[in-house]
Amino acid sequence: MSVIRSVVMGCGSYLPERRVSNDDLAKVVETTDEWIVERTGIHERHIAAEGELTSHLALKAARAAIADAGIDAQEIDMIILATTTADNTFPATAVTVQAELGLHHGAAFDVQAVCSGFVYALSIADTFIRCGQAKTILVIGAETFSRLLDWTDRTTCVLFGDGAGAVVLRAAEGEGTTADRGILTSHLHSDGRYKEKLYVDGGPSSTGTVGHVRMEGREVFRHAVINISDTINEALAATGLKAADIDWFVPHQANKRILDGTAKRIGLPPEKVVVTVGQHGNTSAASVPLALDTAVRDGRIKRGDLVLLEAMGGGFTWGSVLLRW
Repeated sequence: MSVIRSVVMGCGSYLPERRVSNDDLAKVVETTDEWIVERTGIHERHIAAEGELTSHLALKAARAAIADAGIDAQEIDMIILATTTADNTFPATAVTVQAELGLHHGAAFDVQAVCSGFVYALSIADTFIRCGQAKTILVIGAETFSRLLDWTDRTTCVLFGDGAGAVVLRAAEGEGTTADRGILTSHLHSDGRYKEKLYVDGGPSSTGTVGHVRMEGREVFRHAVINISDTINEALAATGLKAADIDWFVPHQANKRILDGTAKRIGLPPEKVVVTVGQHGNTSAASVPLALDTAVRDGRIKRGDLVLLEAMGGGFTWGSVLLRW
């Protein structure tokens, strides 16, 4: 049976030049390198320069993905940008990227699902492609999350960083089997009962300010391992595949202990897990595409590999995408 698949034609990423080590943070907040590494696995993170906006990061990742796909930017008929840190309250940061790419057609919009944003955006893009409403879609995850941090709170400021990643999806015919290239299945979830476990204490309709990240770390950890494992099993059940069939697991890079716990729970060996949290920290919606691009660039992910993406973020939101590279 012939079906339309959303195939990844190219990917790209961008990290701000400024690196901030754990020792650097220890100079401004009561913490140590040992404390951070033991609890999170993070050694350093990248922080955007003054005046460097989310759209700047997104545009650089987008151009890298377009070049990797070998297409002309004019072939793109939709841009979906996942971010929690938009340049402005409105318009969407995606339209800024659209304008900078010289595009005056199609649609561009933002998706806000915090750390799950890129997985949400991929699923939305896949739906547009399968319905025939778009042929080539640029999907971006970009964040300047450092702008939401309380730099006196050592439980949160040590966790996050800035960055961007992007992929170009294009419609292609498949045979309707799990051997097809492209997105095979996606699953999205949310549960607003837990929104106060991980949130920002500000916003345009509440305080009129940006606010800062607030988190109940233990609760987030507990829900993350369970929810992520469930949505991974959901993806496998939908395709009839097993964990052993997965070539690469590219999770949201929140915390090394969450990654280890999830992999163990679903029976994946550590060598199949792409881990970049040590160098990037948690870059929210940018973390999955950043990790994905890292593994493609270093040669781990190859054509035909089965790749599992997952994320969980504030809301709570969570989801998974299973694709054939």
